[in-house]
Amino acid sequence: MTVAARPRVPRLQRGRLVEAAIAFTAAVVVLSYFLLPGPATALRSEAQSAAVGQLPVEAHISATFELCVRGWGTNCVIDGDTIRYQGEKIRLADIDAPETYYARCDSELALGNRAKDRLLQLVNAGPFDVVFYSRDRDVYGRKLRLLERHGVSFGGVLVSEGLARLWDGARHPWCDGV
Repeated sequence: MTVAARPRVPRLQRGRLVEAAIAFTAAVVVLSYFLLPGPATALRSEAQSAAVGQLPVEAHISATFELCVRGWGTNCVIDGDTIRYQGEKIRLADIDAPETYYARCDSELALGNRAKDRLLQLVNAGPFDVVFYSRDRDVYGRKLRLLERHGVSFGGVLVSEGLARLWDGARHPWCDGV
């Protein structure tokens, strides 16, 4: 019994297969950018949410939060866009708030502390929802989620009060000339 040899794929054809795979992957990435929820969901109204469909709620939280000590704690606020719940870091996916630990200027530190204090008020004002976002985790391993009460994003509140800005996928300086 003879075994048939596997047909060889010419080198040129293999190169085209790789190019096709790269093009397909790029198309999936571009389409997912336009089809998955993005920063615009931060300020959506309840009517808009009903029209486009609700994002899945991961958890309903009713807990008391405090400020984290050096970024550590169980239920605490780390900064204006990050909390810890049951020890796990959750980053508000829809905003960027000024830094408090690595602030580049005094005005960034002051605004970051105001954002952190306001987020502490928001999470302690009553039960809220942790809502799944378009990506599960960021490059630092933090869960990316929206925090909402009655369909209103905490990130959207911080943006409307001038304590944060909508996340557009890139970090921008909070200090003039930096």
